[in-house]
Amino acid sequence: MKKTCLILALGFLISLPALAQQNPADAPATQADVEKYLEATHTRQMMSQMIDAMAKPMDKMIHEQYLEHQDVLPRDYEARVTRMMHEMLGQIPWEQIIQAMMPAYQKHFTKGDMEALTAFYSTPIGQKILREMPGLMADSMEAMMPLIQQHVEKVTTRMQDEMTAMLKEAEKAPAVSTAPKKNR
Repeated sequence: MKKTCLILALGFLISLPALAQQNPADAPATQADVEKYLEATHTRQMMSQMIDAMAKPMDKMIHEQYLEHQDVLPRDYEARVTRMMHEMLGQIPWEQIIQAMMPAYQKHFTKGDMEALTAFYSTPIGQKILREMPGLMADSMEAMMPLIQQHVEKVTTRMQDEMTAMLKEAEKAPAVSTAPKKNR
């Protein structure tokens, strides 16, 4: 009986490393895994397309701002601001951004996850999603911008009203000494 227990225990100990081995798909994603995914998703090209898509509603917003305030703005305001905005968008350091994102992908996705995502985006429907995404983003931005502007205006107005109310309260309140009290 002791011999059988000893053999079973020894067999269990020998098999522990095999049981503890990790499935390769569950291993953390490597930088190479993430790079394959970024290539399959045409991330670098898509970033450029997104900038173009974002620029159109921003151009429209600049134009609307100019029309609203043209009586006080210089005649070349719209052209200067549009040119400046396009220059700034063109100078976004995409490669640095991609390299900065790598650890986040590696933290949140396993090797298996990255392989599955890469495989999906290599399919016809995955490629369609990638083709349609810039247009989808542009249409979404165009629809969202007025709503975001309204919200920002409401928040700004509310903050200004709160500040005005606080200043009025401060004027009414007796002056409070902020000088340190002397120890007696």
